[in-house]
Amino acid sequence: MNFYEHTIIARQDISPSQLKQIEDKYKKIIENNEGNLLKTEKWGLMNLSYLIKKNKKGNYIHFKIEGSGKTISELEKSEKIDKNLLRFLTIRVKKIDLETNYFEKNIEEKSENIKREN
Repeated sequence: MNFYEHTIIARQDISPSQLKQIEDKYKKIIENNEGNLLKTEKWGLMNLSYLIKKNKKGNYIHFKIEGSGKTISELEKSEKIDKNLLRFLTIRVKKIDLETNYFEKNIEEKSENIKREN
């Protein structure tokens, strides 16, 4: 089994319930194809570097997966035909860091700044 980091970017105008449905859909695909979902991170709505299908922003979801090439090929095959997704990217890694969440730092810094102002 190999380790993969997989990120999807969903359209900016979908509702939170639709975003949850997208997340659940891809979790099931991973599990149905002998994959193991180690961690899911919701990075939220972020600006894109350039317009993609007339969107300036996108909802990012990041999966950390243990699985085979078959798992990833089935996942990407399903994502290619999904109209709610703008882009997806899969990277094979040697080991997975389950501790660090790079996008929580911004939330912690903002809360510290608010405390300092008060």
